[in-house]
Amino acid sequence: MYRFKLCLVGFCGVVAFSGMVPAQMPMGEHQAMAHAPAKPSTALVLTIDGKSTTLSVADLQAMPQKTLSVKNGHSGADELYTGVAVGDLLARYGFAFESSTAKRVYHSYVRAEGTDGYWVLYSASELEGVLRETGAIVALTADGKPLGEQGEFKIVLAGEKRPARWVRNLKSLTVVTVE
Repeated sequence: MYRFKLCLVGFCGVVAFSGMVPAQMPMGEHQAMAHAPAKPSTALVLTIDGKSTTLSVADLQAMPQKTLSVKNGHSGADELYTGVAVGDLLARYGFAFESSTAKRVYHSYVRAEGTDGYWVLYSASELEGVLRETGAIVALTADGKPLGEQGEFKIVLAGEKRPARWVRNLKSLTVVTVE
């Protein structure tokens, strides 16, 4: 059994679990765990400054599209995803990067969550493209076809060695600014 001490402001506790950790599992078992079936996403909820907007595939299809060619580190396959650049999506709904808003962008993060409860935190500036070449999209298609079991939406980042920070069956993007 493994034990980890977890301390957060106002809470301290011990978390314990037993069994193999993913790094110890044979690759096939780890991949099977990572890709458990999930309810397909059918809408994307975008929340900025506490205001939520529910978007459909048609809403995103009406926006300018960007294509990313990426290598999937799990499968080793080259994949071609098309969708809306995350920076463009955020800007359209009130979170644009300008010289007057730079501090806000630098002090913000985006929480992307899938229907299976898997979530990832990103720096807003990395998704917007302020600090590096932007290569983050909300994908609608893979290799020219709908995403299928991966839902209607999937967040994909170029330049990742593994797709661990990609979120399939994407159901929400929430922007949080920390002061």
